[in-house]
Amino acid sequence: MGSPVPVLLYHAVTDRPSGWIADYTVRPDDFARHVELIAESGRTPVTLSALRAGFGGTGSLPERPVVITFDDGFADTVEVAGHVLARHGIVSTVYVTSDFVASGRSPGNDRMMSWDQVRGLAADGHEIGAHSHTHPQLDMLPAATSRDEIFRSKRLIEDALGGEVRSFAYPHGYHTARVRAQVAAAGFDSACAVRNAFTAADDHPLALARLMLTARTTAADVEAWLAGTSAPTAPALDPVRTKVYRAWRRFRS
Repeated sequence: MGSPVPVLLYHAVTDRPSGWIADYTVRPDDFARHVELIAESGRTPVTLSALRAGFGGTGSLPERPVVITFDDGFADTVEVAGHVLARHGIVSTVYVTSDFVASGRSPGNDRMMSWDQVRGLAADGHEIGAHSHTHPQLDMLPAATSRDEIFRSKRLIEDALGGEVRSFAYPHGYHTARVRAQVAAAGFDSACAVRNAFTAADDHPLALARLMLTARTTAADVEAWLAGTSAPTAPALDPVRTKVYRAWRRFRS
């Protein structure tokens, strides 16, 4: 299996989030402290695709890697978090929702990054990944609709960047075997879920586990994750509780 790796999941980094994202927001001062802890931890930040290549035997990894990811494409990923990461020479993987970037706003009216800002992140060495077109729960959609969400986001982001986009992140972390197959068919070779666990070499490459940072996450939590403690290593896909929860969501909808 290899040593477990923390893949950290951030959303907005701001003092003034909308209600849409408030529970999953980290304050700028707290984010800066997290990055200091990463820099002091002895871990080497890598992109998600570099981690996937190392796991798959097509690339090499440092002895103690860590991955920093951002979902959705908030403007503060560039304007706040990006500056903090640059001071430490740290790269990340940023999963953008193509419609949010095109419109400049989230469903909660949060300001999202522009295509120029997305290109700027890529030029600075950050990996850009896809996070669907409109951020739906992909596992609840008809097959043709989920396929369009996945394929369209890849095409639009690649058109904007002028290069290949290799990694995907499931909105809300939700996926099924059908959705994973569509992600693979679109040409992605890795994808991230959530699962609130460490990932490892035997984790499913199209459902890699991440540890979500929320408004309640403490610096002590981050320090423990960087030390490889206080979280499980990801279990096999689709445990019973996941299937039950999916059935409950379908019933509620």
